[in-house]
Amino acid sequence: LYLSGWMIAALRWEFGPLPDQSMHEKTSVPALIEELYTFLRQADSRELNDLFRSLDAARKAGDKAKETEIIARIDGFQTHVVPVIADIDAGFGNAEATYLLAKKMIEAGACALQIENQVSDEKQCGHQDGKVTVPHDVFLAKIRACRHAFLELGVEDGIIVTRTDSLGAGLTQQIAFSSQPGDLGDQYNSFLDCEEVTPGNARNGDVIINRDGKMLRPKRLPSNLYQFRPGTGEDRCVLDCITSLQNGADLLWIETEKPHIEQIAKMVDRIRKVIPNAKLAYNNSPSFNWTLNFRWQVYDAMKEAGQDVSRYNRAELMKAEYDDTPLAKEADERIRTFQADSAKRAGIFHHLITLPTYHTAALSTDNLAREYFGEQGMLGYVKNVQRAEIRQGIACVKHQNMAGSDIGDDHKEYFAGEKALKAGGAHNTMNQFS
Repeated sequence: LYLSGWMIAALRWEFGPLPDQSMHEKTSVPALIEELYTFLRQADSRELNDLFRSLDAARKAGDKAKETEIIARIDGFQTHVVPVIADIDAGFGNAEATYLLAKKMIEAGACALQIENQVSDEKQCGHQDGKVTVPHDVFLAKIRACRHAFLELGVEDGIIVTRTDSLGAGLTQQIAFSSQPGDLGDQYNSFLDCEEVTPGNARNGDVIINRDGKMLRPKRLPSNLYQFRPGTGEDRCVLDCITSLQNGADLLWIETEKPHIEQIAKMVDRIRKVIPNAKLAYNNSPSFNWTLNFRWQVYDAMKEAGQDVSRYNRAELMKAEYDDTPLAKEADERIRTFQADSAKRAGIFHHLITLPTYHTAALSTDNLAREYFGEQGMLGYVKNVQRAEIRQGIACVKHQNMAGSDIGDDHKEYFAGEKALKAGGAHNTMNQFS
């Protein structure tokens, strides 16, 4: 499971504020990790309780074959508890703040931490504009802070995922410190958009750097941020990835503006010349318009290959009228195989998808509302939700059972025997779903 601030916001949008928590990820994400693990353990309890109920029934009926089958299922039971990757954004402060936040995440149960090279107080979503990065020495200190938190808590195999937003970040908050040509600070500064300074064009308040014997003035915005040269994003991503792996990171994350395998692979090929076993985590993000991006890719490939594309309007490829065309079918096939293809070609080791349940819930709720309050009425729920739940064996159709009513009944019987007042009697409507 991957948890981020965007997911917290989505949960609040759907369910309201988390109990007794502020609106800040520093407290809400660790709290949600604890809550998730509680839910997952409760799911184990519910399914094991059902199995032991079935075992009692089989023994009471003298059905030895059934008893043996259920015992095997109990012995081979697989827990619902899964590893959690916690997104700590840019650490919400300096390296010490990052360390303190990392400890909270790990103590809550996170086995992996994802941290990015943006500026904490200028943090933006990776798929929005206005991103600002920090020099490598600042980011590497935060990586070490995360590792220290793991080791201090006795977790020697904790995973650190380092994300670079440099591909879409055209600004930096500060000029890196450099003591000699070619060091890491000098490499970072070499990407700055500069102009040569002479006594004639010097201005009040100029910040000057020396490069190759020339006095250069980095372009500085009124926001006091410095601008990178256009077209340097990929080079900066490669350097970010190499240095983070050399300083304690386990997995990389390159935030891109589109799902394009060759774009990712081009950078990974360069990274692997230095770090041969480099592996990526990648966000199969709903922020991308997957349909349009892949239809564009197929269109461009067809055109480059000399195929006739006159029936297609590239600017309108999202239209439903194209859904059954060869171009759209090829695009859908590329989307279907994206995970496997990108793992093979671009070294993507872990695929994640952010906010899928948020979008699924929004779509299904909108569709339900249209039908329930329209001509379909109650059939809009029964046909498209409940009937599908029953036929697909979705456990949530018995929502009282999911809330633990059967476990509660068993506890009452163990504690009070025949005096127990149980919820699971003959008039329990949940029996309709048996």
